[in-house]
Amino acid sequence: MVKNIASYIDHTLLKAEAQKGQIEKLCEEAKEYSFASVCVNPTWVKTASELLRGSEVKVCTVIGFPLGATTSETKAFETKNAIENGATEVDMVINIGALKDGNDEAVEKDIRAVVEAAKGKAITKVIIETSLLTDEEKVRACQLSVKAGADFVKTSTGFSTSGASVEDIALMRKTVGPELGVKASGGVRSAEDAAKMIEAGATRIGASSGIAIVQGLTSTEDY
Repeated sequence: MVKNIASYIDHTLLKAEAQKGQIEKLCEEAKEYSFASVCVNPTWVKTASELLRGSEVKVCTVIGFPLGATTSETKAFETKNAIENGATEVDMVINIGALKDGNDEAVEKDIRAVVEAAKGKAITKVIIETSLLTDEEKVRACQLSVKAGADFVKTSTGFSTSGASVEDIALMRKTVGPELGVKASGGVRSAEDAAKMIEAGATRIGASSGIAIVQGLTSTEDY
């Protein structure tokens, strides 16, 4: 069992139908279990920030989510707005189509737009959506994230065809080296799942199953 596994977890609620009471519960749980952060949609950042004021739990949000298909300018604005509302971590989705087209310049520019908007105010995690990529594309996405100055690379949105795998975490860790963070998200439902991801190189776990994980149970949640 990984020691202090709660400190790895971004306690996550990104469902479209999430309501205020659920966000309040999420934040209370995050404080109770000392999770690394709560990860919520941008519309809930201000609420979460107010609920978590004075605690050590960070407020994480998602940018260009879940498709990554908004413009770089939109992602930069969304990042600035989220930070103004209290976010200290932003998880942005890359332009997946541009990556698959081999347009690395556009992908790097897209990531850099968010990195620069967040610089000095929030850390940037880059969601590469591994389930839609070949291994070669995963490597390129990670390399471009490093070049653009991101703080983390992250496997998945949790809203595509599949989530994190041990193999993808190992590949991402090998590509980015020891300095960058690697976040496993999507399908991490138990302490055993989380431990395998951490052993493979993950330094953060995105999960809606955080409580099950710390209690040694298995959740049926997808994300």
